[in-house]
Amino acid sequence: MVGIIILVVIVVLVLAVIGLYNGLVQAKVKVDNAWSQIDVQLQRRFDLIPNFVETVKGYMTHEKETFEKIAELRTAWANTRKCF
Repeated sequence: MVGIIILVVIVVLVLAVIGLYNGLVQAKVKVDNAWSQIDVQLQRRFDLIPNFVETVKGYMTHEKETFEKIAELRTAWANTRKCF
């Protein structure tokens, strides 16, 4: 009778250790997967930087032309008012 109880306790302990080990392995896999997803997102962001730079350059050219046109129109308007 005592032998059966010891055997049951040993089996329960072995199953608990196996379950704990499997849980730790699953947690490690989840952590590795999460880090790889972070790496993917960082690489994606890094790959988008040149596109962003080109977009900003294009907008900068547009804004420069707009401000130059505004300056020309203000100068023309100021010169027109001086004539009257």
